[in-house]
Amino acid sequence: MAEEGQVIGIHSIDAWKEQLEKGVQTGKLIVVDFTASWCGPCRFIAPILAEIAKKTPEVTFLKVDVDELNPISEEWRVEAMPTFLFLKGGREVDRVVGAKKEDLQNAITKHATITAAA
Repeated sequence: MAEEGQVIGIHSIDAWKEQLEKGVQTGKLIVVDFTASWCGPCRFIAPILAEIAKKTPEVTFLKVDVDELNPISEEWRVEAMPTFLFLKGGREVDRVVGAKKEDLQNAITKHATITAAA
């Protein structure tokens, strides 16, 4: 299993459920990067997300390939890549669509701060 401060690649429905369950138990913010290997903006934002993950160990970062795990992207109504889903307690609390570094950073800061205060 990946260490804190890393983006964890999710490659099965079981791994997804395990991470969601862990998030519910710990109350940690989970940021999910819905991506695709053919997506240019996804490749652009990936190293930026990895950098943010290193600086924000109190947040769990997951990466889901929509082609590999289509049922998950359908369940969460992901229609564009990249889509960043912000989950807390198993529920969506925010969403950023597109490779928008500032929007992504702002949403992480906003929701991670709420977690720290709670």
